[in-house]
Amino acid sequence: MTQLPPPIRRIALDEPPTVVAPPQPAAGNGATHRPRPPAGPVRMTLEHLGVAYGRTAAVKDVSLKIRQGEVLALIGPSGCGKTTLLRTLNRLTELTPTARRSGRILLDGDDVDDMEVTTLRRRVAMVFQQPNPFPMSIFDNVAYALREQASRRPRRSVLAPIVEDALRRAGLWDEVAADLDRPALRLSGGQQQRLCIARAIAGRPQVLLMDEPCSALDPRSTATIEQLISELRLDLAVVIVTHNLQQALRVGDKVAFMYLGDLVEYGDARDLFSAPRARRTREYVQGAFG
Repeated sequence: MTQLPPPIRRIALDEPPTVVAPPQPAAGNGATHRPRPPAGPVRMTLEHLGVAYGRTAAVKDVSLKIRQGEVLALIGPSGCGKTTLLRTLNRLTELTPTARRSGRILLDGDDVDDMEVTTLRRRVAMVFQQPNPFPMSIFDNVAYALREQASRRPRRSVLAPIVEDALRRAGLWDEVAADLDRPALRLSGGQQQRLCIARAIAGRPQVLLMDEPCSALDPRSTATIEQLISELRLDLAVVIVTHNLQQALRVGDKVAFMYLGDLVEYGDARDLFSAPRARRTREYVQGAFG
């Protein structure tokens, strides 16, 4: 008996996305998949944000708010614009000569275009996909930005409590406290990523951007980083790009689904995954395409 091949699920990719309006707040507390801190102040506001590389639009007319005390997870297939949006929040897209931006980005009510770029990137820090510790000691990795920001080079004794606090907040202190002069490149991959997080938060940013921070890590290190994200959101706003939908559900308080540069749907993580309102979102989270 000839066995038939499994049915092929097809999806039309040439249709423009149908963007749904943000959901209205529901009455009551609206419990989600895990305990959430009270919503904090709005740290960043995006108003009709658009980004294009040459004639190709990467992000189209995106408006949303990023709050302290929340993790915003950006999801969507490759090439949908989520990483471009993330990198635009601290003006990293300006490093690409062909990039053009429209709309406004506000940080605590101030236009980011009016800020000195190094100041902006201290307040809106970035952790990249691949761990990128500097070829120096653990201590000097965390202290690097603090020294760069100071008008006079601070002594190690002055920096020590700040470095310790950052390493503790990054969940790394107990593993490295006995040998802070060890070369950072000798740490494991998961430890290196937590060191990069400690370096990013040492300057007390208001927003932490994370571009697929667990994609190069093993499951155990991934679980450690996810727990860390949940703790960091108490003190700042976190925006994470991830292709892992389960991770977006685990760590995200809010989720934004992007497709072909459009923000198709935005809402509470549990609601977006259990009852998506846009057809394209439903097809994506059910695995019809990716």
